[in-house]
Amino acid sequence: MTGEARPIDVAVGILMQPNGDVLLGCRPAGKPYAGYWEFPGGKVEPGESVLDALKREFAEEIGVQITSAEPWCGVEHVYPHAHVRLHFYISREWQGEPQSLEGQQLAWQGSVEVTPVLPATTPLLEWLDRVRYPEV
Repeated sequence: MTGEARPIDVAVGILMQPNGDVLLGCRPAGKPYAGYWEFPGGKVEPGESVLDALKREFAEEIGVQITSAEPWCGVEHVYPHAHVRLHFYISREWQGEPQSLEGQQLAWQGSVEVTPVLPATTPLLEWLDRVRYPEV
């Protein structure tokens, strides 16, 4: 029996400061889409909840402990190298200052000016602005 592989579940976190700025990271050399900007996160391991994966990834990638996060949206995207199901969470409460633990660049962004942004993330930026700046 042939069929499409099940999508890979990925936990993605949007750290949001009180002024609406969000943290983006640049994928390091050696990874697919190196040089593209994305929200931090990573694969959900078997038996792990999406929120637990998010907390683990943030501790490993940027040295931040997420205190609370709420589910925001889910998106499926088929890249040439993988079919992913992205679970986006917004966190306004965390401990620690984000730091580059995997050699990636990090940038706080108001209006997102870094490019290029991962294709699965691009359409979300407009939706995210409605969350960040509801009065606009």
